[in-house]
Amino acid sequence: MIKIVIGGQIDKQQIYNKLEQLGAGKFELTIKNDLEAAMAMQQKQYDYYIGACNTGGGGALAMAIALLGADNCATISMPGMIKDDAFIQEEVKKGKIAFGFTAQHIDQVLPVLVKAILEK
Repeated sequence: MIKIVIGGQIDKQQIYNKLEQLGAGKFELTIKNDLEAAMAMQQKQYDYYIGACNTGGGGALAMAIALLGADNCATISMPGMIKDDAFIQEEVKKGKIAFGFTAQHIDQVLPVLVKAILEK
């Protein structure tokens, strides 16, 4: 079972619902505020952190970057730009554990991210 904590600033329940659908029973999901989620990741209670905000990196990843380090985090979308599938897959392969994106891109980025996580 892959443990994912949902942090960030907005649309946490929507992210939860989409991950639950895409994960088909392979994920244990928890929603926390961004600080609690990053601290739980730092304590290795979860395998991945996923969060959304309006910019893709600020409120989605600020606490994760602060506590886990920028090398462990990736912004996979921002206003007007969704990173391509190959970029997202490569970030997972590199061992990134925290992912941020803009909330309006949930349906575009989460299927690619979930597939990459499940294939790792």
